Amino acid sequence: MKKHATRSRRDAPSRTSIPPRWRAGIALAACAIAYSAIAGTTPADTPIPSEQRYLAENDRAMNKMMIDMAVKRTGDPDRDFVAMMVPHHQGAIDMAVAYLRFGRNEKLRRLSQEIIVSQQQEIAAMRLAVGERLPPSTPSPTQVSPAAPKSTMVQGAMAMPRN
Repeated sequence: MKKHATRSRRDAPSRTSIPPRWRAGIALAACAIAYSAIAGTTPADTPIPSEQRYLAENDRAMNKMMIDMAVKRTGDPDRDFVAMMVPHHQGAIDMAVAYLRFGRNEKLRRLSQEIIVSQQQEIAAMRLAVGERLPPSTPSPTQVSPAAPKSTMVQGAMAMPRN
């Protein structure tokens, strides 16, 4: 009679081809994926700190714009139009300033600078068209340095450094 070698459970081939030392890593990765699915985020969705600051600044600009656009109607369509459009244009300026602080694309940075200048000009033109006086001039916030401290803020816009 032929003797058969007995195998213990440890010696038996695994049902999968995954080496035992990899199983812990795979289990950890599966847990991370499951957590991401439950939390609704993935590592790619997690904003980096500068993106979080940009998004927060942009959200503040948009919220301020929406609040400021809710004006009490006067019954004069010309004045009501200007009263709603000025905050709308200022919101565009504030969003462009936020982009200049955090954005890196040179074409978009130039476009943001153009938005700031053109929106300031349109605000002035609208105010003059309804006989409003213009506020005192302030520097155009088109040259925003990425690390500009908040102390250089001028009515929601960044002031240009003076030479």
